[in-house]
Amino acid sequence: MHIGMIGLGKMGFNMRERLRRGGVEVTGYDRNPDVTDVPDTDALVAALPSPRVVWLMLPAGKITADVVDELVGKLDSGDILIDGGNSRFTDDQAHADHAAERGIGFVDVGVSGGVWGLENGYGMMAGGTDEEIATLMPVFDALRPEGPREESFVHVGAVGSGHYAKMVHNGIEYGVMQSLAEGYELLAKKSIVSDVTGTFRAWQKGTVIRSWLLDLMVRALNDDPGLEKISGYVEDSGEGRWTVEEAIANEVAAPAITAAVFARFVSRQDDSPAMKAVAALRNQFGGHAVRPAGQRIEGSGTPSPGSENTGTDPSTAAGPS
Repeated sequence: MHIGMIGLGKMGFNMRERLRRGGVEVTGYDRNPDVTDVPDTDALVAALPSPRVVWLMLPAGKITADVVDELVGKLDSGDILIDGGNSRFTDDQAHADHAAERGIGFVDVGVSGGVWGLENGYGMMAGGTDEEIATLMPVFDALRPEGPREESFVHVGAVGSGHYAKMVHNGIEYGVMQSLAEGYELLAKKSIVSDVTGTFRAWQKGTVIRSWLLDLMVRALNDDPGLEKISGYVEDSGEGRWTVEEAIANEVAAPAITAAVFARFVSRQDDSPAMKAVAALRNQFGGHAVRPAGQRIEGSGTPSPGSENTGTDPSTAAGPS
């Protein structure tokens, strides 16, 4: 099988290599001349046998939409476009409808595996017709890990369902990461705990929270036990927000995922205005002490008698890890 791939960044570059190792011929295009196989999309289309398959690994939004528009004008009836980026599921149907005007198929694939996918394989969630998925199965099999297909690949349903499943996957990922981070901070704050990294390491086998994310947490702590080399500023890709929006739209309670998304917003503030307001209010109604702006003092976190809080005093709490 011979496919095209557009977007040879951190994911696409490794996916091209894994596909080649799996016996799939790949012609890749990227604006970076150091990694591209062809100079432009015209050359990419010309290099592919008919019916053509072109896989996009591009940032969600306008960039992906623009490339879809461009390729719809260059591909032929019977060709298939795959969006393997993190596009919003609502964009997929519009892209599929546009492609269908020219008889071009469209498949959306949520891909998980990150920078480790080259060696470990990728988990994939696909949306599209039965016929399109069957045609593309050699590609999916080359990308996924060894073992039963159903443990790393699923045809979720119609167009859009693959990215919807990946959105929920990433929302769950937010919640799990936040729980690990909060557990780390709690362990690190307690003086009787002398081996934080070892504690996480001991959870890797036999415990109910063992996971690849836990393994990666141990790896990070091995590299930097006090996490002193990085700041606590955390971006979000958008899929966590989309998951929360879908939870609201479908009246599904998702407090853990929602809190994890909001925690990332707090992480971007050196001195959270909301927490300053909470400190001011506590001072007003209870006379609780406030700290001067810019002063950062390690405290016990124990609430004063009569406080409305039952845990850490929000006026002294450190930001999330």
